[in-house]
Amino acid sequence: MNLIGLNINKIFLYCAIAGTSSLILSACNDDYLERYPLAELSPETNFRNEAELRNYSNGFYDQLPDALDVYYSNPNQGDDEARNTLPDEFRGTRITPGSGGGWSWTALRRINFFLAHSHQCEDEQARLHYDGIARFFRAYFYFQKIVRFGDVPWYETVLEVDDQDLQKPRDSRKMVFEKMLEDIDFAIANGSTEKSGQLITKWTALALKSRMCLFEGTFRKYHGIGDWQEILEQSVSASADLMNSGVYDIYTSDAGKAYQELFTAEDAILEEMILARQYTESIPLVHSAHSYLLSASFGRPGVQKSLIDSYLMTDGSRFTDISGYQTMEFYEETRDRDPRLAQTVRTPGYKRIGSSETTVPDFATSMTGYQYVKYVLSPAYDTGRSINDIPIFRYAEVLLNFAEAKAELGSLNQSDIDRSIKLLRDRVGMPNLDIAAANSNPDPFLIDEYPNADAGANRGVILEIRRERRIELIKEGFRYDDLMRWKEGKRLERPFYGMYFPGIGDYDLDRDGRIDLVIYQGNAPTAVPGRQYQKLGELVLEDGNSGRIINLPDITKKWDEQKDYLYPLPLEELQLNTNLTQNPHWDNSGK
Repeated sequence: MNLIGLNINKIFLYCAIAGTSSLILSACNDDYLERYPLAELSPETNFRNEAELRNYSNGFYDQLPDALDVYYSNPNQGDDEARNTLPDEFRGTRITPGSGGGWSWTALRRINFFLAHSHQCEDEQARLHYDGIARFFRAYFYFQKIVRFGDVPWYETVLEVDDQDLQKPRDSRKMVFEKMLEDIDFAIANGSTEKSGQLITKWTALALKSRMCLFEGTFRKYHGIGDWQEILEQSVSASADLMNSGVYDIYTSDAGKAYQELFTAEDAILEEMILARQYTESIPLVHSAHSYLLSASFGRPGVQKSLIDSYLMTDGSRFTDISGYQTMEFYEETRDRDPRLAQTVRTPGYKRIGSSETTVPDFATSMTGYQYVKYVLSPAYDTGRSINDIPIFRYAEVLLNFAEAKAELGSLNQSDIDRSIKLLRDRVGMPNLDIAAANSNPDPFLIDEYPNADAGANRGVILEIRRERRIELIKEGFRYDDLMRWKEGKRLERPFYGMYFPGIGDYDLDRDGRIDLVIYQGNAPTAVPGRQYQKLGELVLEDGNSGRIINLPDITKKWDEQKDYLYPLPLEELQLNTNLTQNPHWDNSGK
């Protein structure tokens, strides 16, 4: 029997919801444990066969992130990106919300409702399969909750309005995580082994376990919670199981474009993509990456200089070991670097997909001058209707999880690097990471970037894996959570810098003999076609008349080590359930 049984194509994440929309839309208060209008779905006459299990469980997919969550959402980009606004998380201006704030349980109720009734299907193989999908999504749901709130109440049954458990206190994150492990292990054991970039499979479940165990293990380690080693071992085990399966590999083509192709492909490249959010013009289901990255009215996002400085030289040496690297101009600093740099931001010689013309960074649309090319398609899509698929889980992340978990455990060896980090570097023709060399001479630049990193014998390689993770996974929504689990929130207080300029004058950014940028004081010079003009003062340089571009210099960033690693519970929930307690040092008066 085919347990998939449904040809869900590029529209699955949207159309899947339609099968249960009549059940969902009439749900009441989204901030509490709602009751379904059960008259619209009689359990006695549903959940009887595979088709009915499938139709209901398709609605779970709306929990997964969409394109905006991946490439746009702040604070997800963390300190990788500067834009013309700062989120409250960076400014220290978060307040305790009256309601909402991520404390929503609707999705969990749907899952538990399904699991309470799926036994009515007599097809045991189908039931186990779809129960596995439901339990994948319950683990995914709770993963998001513990990342945001820490301790949360665990519910695995359908609660009615008079149920005493509605008044239960929060369960410890350790207890909740143990239940999550039970769920994800069930999903792994009962997931389909058929490869799919669209549906939850055994492989997706292994990828989620790899991710959530790395997060929880390192969060416990760096926040002093304890009991972290076994959790990291589980991340290693899940990662290794996926790696040993041979189902996925790192996508390779030309070293100068393979990495970029992963994020500009109209259809997810299933050699590496384990699960992707899919888009198509035919419905239409499109996203707006182009509008965000190429328009002056969507925040003007630009990559931060600390990330640019993190890219190695093509020979594997450290850029930040070069004397004067801080004051190198754009052309010099981008030469002979890890090819992923030129496949992530515009560098000299950049040609847009579908164009034969070289293009320099556009300062009108990039705050820092380091302008993204990741996710950018040909000019034909400049209408704001992008259709390239967006990654949710990809094999490269699993390899990084494997290497990092083993490094934090102190069990990483060179053969582990050779089957993980080396594959990512091979894709772009970069030298392999040498554990002995990294540990004998930890990078001072990275020590400054991550002062809380394990200071033991593996410090050097832990720092190098963090470098690799930041570069490989930029703009895929990981950075903020990474800083949280490493207890490096203070990084968000640092200024966000862009390109270095020695002062006012004319700049040939790509050294092609033509002036691309004019930085001026006073009255604007007579405009020459093809040149960009930036007025000093509007373009703020750190030393006044020279230095790196500085993003939003008049806005103070503030990070509170005592409270800011978790979000506050909303006041309404604390009033409805007086057994709930607020997260440490958060105010209960709405401030």
